[in-house]
Amino acid sequence: MTDAQSQQSTDSSPTRASFTTFEESTAEDWAMIVPQLTITQSMVADRVIRLLQDLRFDHGGFPVDRLEHSLQTATRAEHDNRDDEYILCALLHDIGDTLSPYNHPSIAAGILKPFVSEANHFMVKNHGVFQGYYFWDHIGMDGNAREQFRDSPYFEHTAEFCHLYDQTAFDASYTSNPLEHYEPLIRQFLTPAGDVDRTG
Repeated sequence: MTDAQSQQSTDSSPTRASFTTFEESTAEDWAMIVPQLTITQSMVADRVIRLLQDLRFDHGGFPVDRLEHSLQTATRAEHDNRDDEYILCALLHDIGDTLSPYNHPSIAAGILKPFVSEANHFMVKNHGVFQGYYFWDHIGMDGNAREQFRDSPYFEHTAEFCHLYDQTAFDASYTSNPLEHYEPLIRQFLTPAGDVDRTG
């Protein structure tokens, strides 16, 4: 189902709840609302792909644009035979760069949380601080800020991601896989058929 078809399906739903506050909502209202979450989730993959496409229009002063950085990070992880979930995280880790430059890891982490492991969610959510190890000293910040997470079981997992893939993915001469290569992966994870808690 395309994004437009999904939206049309939502808009043309024959019944809607009629409450004006949650306090007055009923079980019957929620019986109508909850199934719509599946329809909304079916639009997410297309929206994520469009957000990634938009990254090509911003380079932020870096040697490569933000889409190329994302593709290069994912391609490097794929070449190292990382699993599909890890590659998806590598691809989407900076998807929030143009939406929330000062807090972009949280956007990617929010998108991915229902679909990835705790280790990979931690990695995406905190990669910004770990990435700071390589340059924050140059901009008056603490390059060792990642030490606040030293006791986490995912410290090394995240440090390795930044060392091997994230901080190395600014090479304008590198040949990355195109975004189209990763579209099936995005759809595989973000349009799941199984039971996923999408309300928490």
